[in-house]
Amino acid sequence: IRIILDGVFNHTGRGFYQFNHILECGPSSPFIDWFHIRGFPLNAYDTRKKPNYRTWAGYRELPKLNTDNPDVREFIFGVVKYWSSLGIDGWRLDVPAEIDDDDFWREFRRIVKSINSEAYIVGEIWVDEIHRTAHRWLSGDQFDAIMNYGLTSACIAFFIGNKLLRHLIEGQGHAPKRPLNAEEFSERIEHLLNLYPTDIVYCQYNLLDSHDIARFLTLSNGDKRILKMAYTFLMTYIGAPSIYYGTEIGLEGGRDPDCRRAMPWDELSWDRELLDYFKKLISIRRTYNTLRKGSYKTLQASKSGIYSFLRTSGDEKIVIILNNSSNAYDVDTPIGDHISDGTILRCLLNGDEFYVKHGRVRGARKIEPKSAAILCVVK
Repeated sequence: IRIILDGVFNHTGRGFYQFNHILECGPSSPFIDWFHIRGFPLNAYDTRKKPNYRTWAGYRELPKLNTDNPDVREFIFGVVKYWSSLGIDGWRLDVPAEIDDDDFWREFRRIVKSINSEAYIVGEIWVDEIHRTAHRWLSGDQFDAIMNYGLTSACIAFFIGNKLLRHLIEGQGHAPKRPLNAEEFSERIEHLLNLYPTDIVYCQYNLLDSHDIARFLTLSNGDKRILKMAYTFLMTYIGAPSIYYGTEIGLEGGRDPDCRRAMPWDELSWDRELLDYFKKLISIRRTYNTLRKGSYKTLQASKSGIYSFLRTSGDEKIVIILNNSSNAYDVDTPIGDHISDGTILRCLLNGDEFYVKHGRVRGARKIEPKSAAILCVVK
């Protein structure tokens, strides 16, 4: 197990010692410049008045730190040095764009990498109308990756499509404007794959749900077929796939805070079939190096809902077919000269066999609606 800490360096709670000292001592507190104070007395608890200090997103319980203050920086970087020296494996940075200071994050990276050159630094950057790309933070001197909400949006638009419970996502940065067919999804994927340098793409933190957004299963109105198909894609796609706690056993949840329900530890309540499916996907990804480090090529993207792609690493080749339609799919996937005619492929999910004939993958078994196949060349 590797441990990544959630670094919240933009703001604190009202109980944070330095802020509480200001509450008690007022303008005479030596920590007066640790925050952005606009007047006294502080309206930290009086809900009838607006907070007279800067906060995160208007929440009076989350006062914003003044990271221009050298004392604040020294304190934060001391925290970073302490935990990094204890042997953690990286940092997930909460709302780092709110600290609008490239030098701050460059120094953060220098400190972290000086202690552990392999540490993973991932930023919570919502690529949306405000930040159209994250190039600013992904130029090699700040973060290794971002939380890939652009991919989340594309997956919601394609896999869930018209079934999306839009009221659970409306107004959020990752909310898709409309459903995507397979051709449009393919275009979006190609855009994401070419948006950043290759080493960044292979490090991206890929997710379908999180503590900030409604759970994927709930967005799809509880359709487990869609959930399994989408995670089959995520676990065979380029980057670092993530599974939000409870998703693997069927935990649901709407908008924040409902998406943060407690983990149900009574195993009798778990969806065992779903859990087994997730375990199989994880095992497949760990077994086949191609799925972690291989190249990516789209093979098919039809308006009927079929999307397939090829992962390749040396002689190892894996074909992934996603049937996001309402009908069973008679497999007829173009493979060109990437795999020779006569080659046998076996589905890693259920053992079904397929073959290559005239440059196309074919088989006697159909792929059921809202399901997927992971086909590996039989050596």
